[in-house]
Amino acid sequence: MRVLRLNLTDWRNYASAEVTFGPGANVLAGSNGQGKTNLVEAIGYLTTLGSHRVSGDAALIRAGQDSAVVRAVVVTGDREVLAEVLVNRTGPNRAQVNRSAVRPREITRNVSSVLFAPEDLALVRGEPSARRRFVDELLVQRTPRLAGVQSDYEKALRQRNGLLRSARGGVDPATLDIWDERLVATGTELLDARSELVGALEPLVAEQYAVVAGSDQRVALAAVRSIDTEGDTTGPTAERFARALAAARRRELERGITLVGPHRDDLLLTINDLPARGYASHGESWSLALALRLGAVELLRVARSSGDPIVILDDVFAELDARRRLRLAERVERYEQVIITAAVEEDIPEGLRGQVTRIRAGEVVKEVPA
Repeated sequence: MRVLRLNLTDWRNYASAEVTFGPGANVLAGSNGQGKTNLVEAIGYLTTLGSHRVSGDAALIRAGQDSAVVRAVVVTGDREVLAEVLVNRTGPNRAQVNRSAVRPREITRNVSSVLFAPEDLALVRGEPSARRRFVDELLVQRTPRLAGVQSDYEKALRQRNGLLRSARGGVDPATLDIWDERLVATGTELLDARSELVGALEPLVAEQYAVVAGSDQRVALAAVRSIDTEGDTTGPTAERFARALAAARRRELERGITLVGPHRDDLLLTINDLPARGYASHGESWSLALALRLGAVELLRVARSSGDPIVILDDVFAELDARRRLRLAERVERYEQVIITAAVEEDIPEGLRGQVTRIRAGEVVKEVPA
């Protein structure tokens, strides 16, 4: 898969912009703060319907405007697809594929990308929410129908939490039982899908870590599930989830919040059997975060018939030493399309200095062919 053309209207610092991309390596060059990341953020948005930098959509819309438009022509398999999203400051977002209206999440079935950015250090050093988001976004890219499962679980969770908050003075157990059943029904599929994904991803991440870091350290991934915190690891997931909810009910009523389920889980990353969070050096943390993204690329190459996902490296080479730069370049130059942002073009290894597009103050200044 590759993007041929990206058009933006009132997105971040761009009143309007158009950028064309070729196969292989593409470089977006310019000083810091000019808008390079805003361009690749837009491609990432078409993949996940979210930003890797902010949690809400309002910050994505240019100041003083009510909406923004992201439009891209992508090659997927042997066909071209026009994907468009209207991001609204108020009201629901809207989407089109080939000029036909679709639900926004249908866009993610047509655009596949993996973006690595400095913010990804949080995958190793940050809170569990960053790792949950990584796993869930990869789940949906690999199996798009799971977006509906995630949505159904979140709706059930909101309803159950609302009941718990309003019921501190007393609650009908039968009503809470109904929401327990709905939470278990949607959450079980999500839990099992996550565990299967982590199992498939682990050897790929270990392989990518060895390539990038040039190390024989043992890297492992494990799903940490809140339904197993009492040591109950027997029986089907649905039964364990139901037992965990029953055991936590008194505490949940006291606190007014659901304490077990996929929304409370984590992904344990270890290097040589030690938790990476708290033990890994800065270089090891960078290498592991990068290996997670490269492992995701390898997983999607096999899972999706549209070919390689678009690989985006946002200001990554500036953070790596010369050895890791070369190793990363050797690994990604084989992919169908790689988009790189850089403030200093010399940071990019020679083999990845393809088509160069220069950005200045929210404007595409010049495109230089490879």
